[in-house]
Amino acid sequence: MTALVLPLMRSRALGALAALALAAALLLIPFITYPLFVMNVFAFVLFASALNLVVGYAGLLSLGHAAFFGGAAYVTAHAAKVWGLPFEVSVLLGAAFAGLLGLLFGLVGIRRRGIYFAMITLALAQMVYFLAVQMPFTGGEDGIQAVPRGTLLGLVDLSDIRSMYYVVLGGMVIGLLIIWRTIHSPFGHVLAAIRENEARAVSLGLDVARYKLTAFVLSATLSGFAGSLKVLSFQLAALNNVSWHLSGEVVLMTLVGGLGTFAGPIIGSAFLVTLEQMLATSGLPISLIVGTIFMVCVMLFRRGVWGEMRALLGESMHSRNNNENKDLRESS
Repeated sequence: MTALVLPLMRSRALGALAALALAAALLLIPFITYPLFVMNVFAFVLFASALNLVVGYAGLLSLGHAAFFGGAAYVTAHAAKVWGLPFEVSVLLGAAFAGLLGLLFGLVGIRRRGIYFAMITLALAQMVYFLAVQMPFTGGEDGIQAVPRGTLLGLVDLSDIRSMYYVVLGGMVIGLLIIWRTIHSPFGHVLAAIRENEARAVSLGLDVARYKLTAFVLSATLSGFAGSLKVLSFQLAALNNVSWHLSGEVVLMTLVGGLGTFAGPIIGSAFLVTLEQMLATSGLPISLIVGTIFMVCVMLFRRGVWGEMRALLGESMHSRNNNENKDLRESS
């Protein structure tokens, strides 16, 4: 018994130390490097994790999530710059708009499956992109520039880049905690059951469409929350935030990190955003390099980087436990 308990205690202690080291690093980053890049990473970490909620856990491939991310960015930017609303109200308005847009998308396409659902979300997202180009309040190709950050609760001046960094960090953590609680709740287990065998879930009397729609709206809202944080960080709402390229890119982040895992989208988004930043001034074809990485992951890491790592760790733990049990039997 002791031989089984000690490795578990050791792994938990190592996990706690790693969490403390990560927390310390995140708190010290603005004093080490330029915070704006890291804030961009945080926004995409939350965006990819929100998408993973529907793709990885509900089994719904959405190719239109940029509509929520960019739509919320435009609403937040307009609310902050034109209406002069406070930071927290502008962000909540952007997230609420994304949630309502997600409800509309869901009502139209939630009863479709596979490629049909993906094409519906893509078509609806392209409609949002067209509106962003044509509507006067978006600024067209110029976007909404010089968006004021304002103050948090009237106390914290967010024009200070470090203050804004900690606010975005807190927003990302809150969003990730919501996702964590969702996937580990009975609701999350139902989503997993629907993903694995939808026909069986229907036979058990579950309202599959309602569960899918709820997950989709929650994912859209969190994606909009990420877009709102990004637009206030960069003080710019632009068309690239609602383009279909961004929808494909965030799907790629989720697949590279590990579909249907909590840490996978975090790893995938942080890796790809950092890679694109490093290659931005190199003159190399970024799309070709990212596409090559995706092909390598598909061929060699079918479960994504984190999925494969977790599988290897699970196999090694299982093998070690078997060896320890064998030693115990031999000693007895």
